Amino acid sequence: MPADEQLKPSPERGRSAVQSGTLTGLSFLTVSGAAAVAGAFLAHKFGRDVRTDGFMAAYGVYLVLVLGAQSFRMVVVPDLTRAAGQGLLGDEFRAYVIAFVVVAIPATLVVAAFPGFFGELVTGRLPHESALIAGRALPWLVPAAFGQLLAALAASALAARDSYLVAAASFALGAIGGVSLFVLLADRHGLVALAWGLALNAVLAVALPATALVLRGGRVRRGRVPVELRRRLWRLLLGAAVPLAVQGIYVIGLRFAAGTGTGNVTSLSYAYLLAAMFVSATAFSLSLIAAAPLTRRGVDAESAADHVVHTAWVALAFVGAATGLVALVGGRVVTAALGDAYAGKVGDQLGRLVVYLAPWMVAWAAFSITYPLLFVMHRTRFLIPIAVAGVLVDIPISIAGRAWWGLTGVTFAMGVSMTLIVLGLMAALSRRTLMLALAGLLRLSVLVGAATAFAFGGASLLLDAVPAAAAGLGLYALILVAVRELGLAEAWHHVRALR
Repeated sequence: MPADEQLKPSPERGRSAVQSGTLTGLSFLTVSGAAAVAGAFLAHKFGRDVRTDGFMAAYGVYLVLVLGAQSFRMVVVPDLTRAAGQGLLGDEFRAYVIAFVVVAIPATLVVAAFPGFFGELVTGRLPHESALIAGRALPWLVPAAFGQLLAALAASALAARDSYLVAAASFALGAIGGVSLFVLLADRHGLVALAWGLALNAVLAVALPATALVLRGGRVRRGRVPVELRRRLWRLLLGAAVPLAVQGIYVIGLRFAAGTGTGNVTSLSYAYLLAAMFVSATAFSLSLIAAAPLTRRGVDAESAADHVVHTAWVALAFVGAATGLVALVGGRVVTAALGDAYAGKVGDQLGRLVVYLAPWMVAWAAFSITYPLLFVMHRTRFLIPIAVAGVLVDIPISIAGRAWWGLTGVTFAMGVSMTLIVLGLMAALSRRTLMLALAGLLRLSVLVGAATAFAFGGASLLLDAVPAAAAGLGLYALILVAVRELGLAEAWHHVRALR
């Protein structure tokens, strides 16, 4: 693609990081809202039993690949941004598409050929009926997940041009279309209709950004950028290793949760989705729109640590409020949304699980912000060892957590393992980045945690749950305003300055 055929400057180029982050965050909230509607419909219609446990186990595999795909957006944006600067964005995009398809087609065919084997594999100790449901869903969920990977790649190509609106709209449209199909077909076809809806979601998520790339002049001329399949696959493996390990921790958590009682896999799945939604709408969204400008600007050890701490400040300020609300009214909301199967102790347990995932949320926010910096700064040497070590260490931690505190211990184990991975990534950037970022994040966690506990916990001592939630939210906001000079004001300025 010669210089005169480069993609035209995006009309969004002047939009601030806060505006772009807000659009991306709203897209994630729409996706999460659609997932919540699907989850609520599933709970009301199918309850909480061995069938839902089986489907959720298969859905965990889908989440591993999809959240890994979303994380890969942070990885590939620096590469595509550099290619865009050289007038080779379309060719670089094409090379990555070929690499993804080479992996996706064989994986899909293998899962489709042996659904029973993979159904038994992901359900572990659950009854055979759970394995049958998982086996029916996986042949649809695996290609749907790879479709989301292609959608993430297309969104990354647009991000390299500072264009975020089209990708945000496509993910939101796909989520709405997918849940609509599930609702329409659930009566006749059961739980597998949700897998079909997720497949439709992937198709819609890919179509809009791919069309935008073509319409905006993204013609590709063969030969400008060699495919170099082996190098692309290695880059894919390198970029996906840690995100997949991170999501692998979740799948391991599901396996250990299966041994704590029927229905606990489903409860942990819903709690995890809520926790992931809080972080994705904040830290993950901001990290996506920061990758391209940081690539152009350049980053050193000190500025990398500043970026991690400042962005985490803005993100976790919102996460703290959401966690406090869930702590007070989560059980009631869960029961109202998911039905009688989640009433009483089950609903309260699910709300508490979200709170117990607070260490995981802090670590996931730090991961979302830190991970793209390794590719911006070309510090990728230790990614695969960190990924392997993270999964291996998580197993004994999960065993100890479950033995110590059952399902609650499993959730804490996820947070501990996630924290260890993040510390490894920061150390891979540099020792100085690790020291500065760790000190800043510890201070931030204490401030946000104390503000959340004082505001919402204090309000709960004086008021009933619903008025306490409203009062706690107001008090929490006042506390953040009062302590803004301890880093929040500077963090807000840092995020607003990103372009």
